[in-house]
Amino acid sequence: MYRKKTKGWYKHKDFIFLDLCCIVLAFLLADWIRCGTISNIYENKVYRNTAIFILLMDLGVSVLFELYKGVLRRGYYQEFLVCLKHMFIIELVAGLYLFSVDDGHSFSRIVLYLMGIFYMGFTYLMTILWKKHLIKKMAEGGEHSLYIITTKDIAADVIENVRKNNYNRYNINGLVIIDENMTGQSISGIPVVADMPNASNYICQQWVDEVLINIDEEYPHPQKLMDELLEMGMVVHLNLAKVKSTPGQKQLVETVGGYTVLTTTMNYATDSQAFAKRALDILGGLVGCILTGIICIFVGPVIYISSPGPIFFSQIRIGQNGKPFKMYKFRSMYMDAEERKAELMAQNKMSDSRMFKLDFDPRVIGNKILPDGRHKTGVGEFIRKTSLDEFPQFWNVLKGDMSLVGTRPILQDELEQYELHHRARIAIKPGITGMWQVSGRSDITDFEEVVRLDTEYISNWNFGLDIKILLQTVKTVLKREGSV
Repeated sequence: MYRKKTKGWYKHKDFIFLDLCCIVLAFLLADWIRCGTISNIYENKVYRNTAIFILLMDLGVSVLFELYKGVLRRGYYQEFLVCLKHMFIIELVAGLYLFSVDDGHSFSRIVLYLMGIFYMGFTYLMTILWKKHLIKKMAEGGEHSLYIITTKDIAADVIENVRKNNYNRYNINGLVIIDENMTGQSISGIPVVADMPNASNYICQQWVDEVLINIDEEYPHPQKLMDELLEMGMVVHLNLAKVKSTPGQKQLVETVGGYTVLTTTMNYATDSQAFAKRALDILGGLVGCILTGIICIFVGPVIYISSPGPIFFSQIRIGQNGKPFKMYKFRSMYMDAEERKAELMAQNKMSDSRMFKLDFDPRVIGNKILPDGRHKTGVGEFIRKTSLDEFPQFWNVLKGDMSLVGTRPILQDELEQYELHHRARIAIKPGITGMWQVSGRSDITDFEEVVRLDTEYISNWNFGLDIKILLQTVKTVLKREGSV
């Protein structure tokens, strides 16, 4: 799911936090130099209250005066003036505070002045160093895979602007030139991967987090291409010069690569929503990893005795927006399971080959068809029925590859068979459980119904829905309803 770009003071929360650390350090150092101790802050009421007041005041000044607005674009001299202004305001207001309170006269003025000098030096140095770190990270990119759809004449300028204003740390992984077939060539070091007719089919098979559409004003609006991208669940940023309303999608105005764009997406999460979901994932991941270790003590030896080989099974799956990752499970199948999949495809109970499920899978450890036709099961079927095989995925949740609640992590060969609207179900992190799982996993054999449930979850996502699905999952697992 798309994470809405932060605006206002919260966008600079890292600078504000470091600034608060600087003011605290400056106060402590000044008190130590003047008094030879920092115990005043804990023992002396006026020092303690003044320290708290200065800390809160520093936070208020940073937010109300928007002192970090445009911080990455400021030079050394401009930064020095901003820090000087910040320090002067704090010294002035702190002095007024001490003048107003009854016992303010007992506070050392030398501590106040030394604090201002130290704070000025600390916050200026901290801001410069942190800016250098962020600018280096921006140049490296690394977090989000961005594809640019543009025209030949302005392609180089668009790439340069995105690189220069790469606050969201995009990796520009490909260009789509829509007014000329330049596939196989490159512009400013970025490969041209497709032209207009082939863009959708190419992007459908790639790891693409976001798409930026910025074309020459004289060129017609590529509405058909944009509709196909939105059908895939893509996050599309459209230069406002080419805006058209898109019913059924969520839209918001943002800045991408120095351009003011209209972002269209299936759904988005605010900072607080994203934080809540990730915090739940970390908590659940920690608990799950502990349980995985306990389960391994009992299940591991049985797996190895029944089928010598690794206890854990790893496999490359496709994550959010097509990003590959390695997923872990307890091994519930024999070592040659993948090789035998093709010969069993005729027994697939799903409506098509985009997903693979069997009523009785002979590849599962301990599963046998006896001479009289009866089915014999073993440890593999047990850990699948009880969902114990899924527990190592909590490590993927802790790492951030997966979430507790999401969509089923798919295989690469499944993605290769997807039509455009099927790709929408990977617009969010895959999950250990999800809407499809709690709606009767084994009973739903129509792949289009699976896609509908997953896209419904993404479109209607909120934190309360995750909690509801987790509770339903516990109920489903305990009753062994729909497990496979």
